[in-house]
Amino acid sequence: MKKYLFSWLVIAGGVMELKAQGTTGSVIGQDSTNHVITTAVPFLTITPDSRAAGMGDAGVATSADANSSYWNPGKLVFIDKGFGFSTSYTPWLAKIINDMKLLYLTGFYKIDRNQVVSASLKYFDMGDIQFRTATNVENGRYNPREYAFDVTYSRLLTEHFGLGGSLRYIRSNLTGANPNVSDARPGSSIAVDIGAFYKKDFKSHNASLSLGGSITNIGSKMTYTSPAEKNFIPTNLRLGGAYKTELDAKNSLTFVMDFNKLMVPSPGSGNTAKPLLSGIFGSFSDAKGGLSEELREITVSTGIEYWYNDFFAARLGYFYEAKDKGNRKYLTTGLGFRYESPVSRDQFGLDVAYMVPTTIGQNALAETLRFTLFYVLPVKEVKQNESVNPD
Repeated sequence: MKKYLFSWLVIAGGVMELKAQGTTGSVIGQDSTNHVITTAVPFLTITPDSRAAGMGDAGVATSADANSSYWNPGKLVFIDKGFGFSTSYTPWLAKIINDMKLLYLTGFYKIDRNQVVSASLKYFDMGDIQFRTATNVENGRYNPREYAFDVTYSRLLTEHFGLGGSLRYIRSNLTGANPNVSDARPGSSIAVDIGAFYKKDFKSHNASLSLGGSITNIGSKMTYTSPAEKNFIPTNLRLGGAYKTELDAKNSLTFVMDFNKLMVPSPGSGNTAKPLLSGIFGSFSDAKGGLSEELREITVSTGIEYWYNDFFAARLGYFYEAKDKGNRKYLTTGLGFRYESPVSRDQFGLDVAYMVPTTIGQNALAETLRFTLFYVLPVKEVKQNESVNPD
């Protein structure tokens, strides 16, 4: 059963590369030359929305929108709308699997100019699985599914600084109630996110700078078998910045960059059995290759977003991961459209993103498409006594 669990975890996280070497192939993480970090429920790290996906999966410091709670709960309070929701759909690994998909639904409500709350549901369907025994005999079918439900609170502490947090319940069912698979069971966990966001406008230059940081999925380890065999969930540190410049009254450009590091034990470190906090804090110095390997565990996301008249957006991005840590390298592109009612000021939006891997050979992530629809209402009038502390 462990073999099947590992395969599903790797595929779900998208860290698969099919190498064109005759008729052979290799799955990253299953040979001695690679040191991929694997965790339970890797679907939590898959980018859910098309806007961030179009910019190389960067989003910790971009302007606030309906999907902000996933990237950085601290920036959600900077949203300039009063209420809204967003839904996203991603056919996952469509090059090799035709029934795997990721769904994301989120909504927010701005209590006042200082406070915002939101809730979201991330649902991952792995498609239909044919169970087989060690002798390759059919052993029943099942549809593995996972989901995470969040609630988020974000607060403005000063005119330029926001702080937020999320509480998350995670459920992963890889085998269902198959009576022929007795050594596995559904897993569950409770986790929290914390995030901070800083934004400064430079009116004399028609520009703004944003900085963001978040730690996500700080939570209990998960088991699919016995309590003695627990897996870390993907606790992740994300830091980044965004610089926006107004070219003129109708055109703007934003440059973004994120750095990510999984705060879980490195492969071969012997720390996988450690308690949660020891594993998290030890993840910065436990790689066998020392500092150079620790640095290779950092992924880089960078992108550009162009807006015309707050109606049309074009995006371009790049994602980089070291070869021995998964070798995910891809270009991303995206388009966005907004329509705002001139009377009610309600706004409708559509974002689309497309992924183009740059690694040689066939790649399971090739041609990944994402679609996001959203609807938001204008912010309510701010009462005179609603204020925040100055810097």
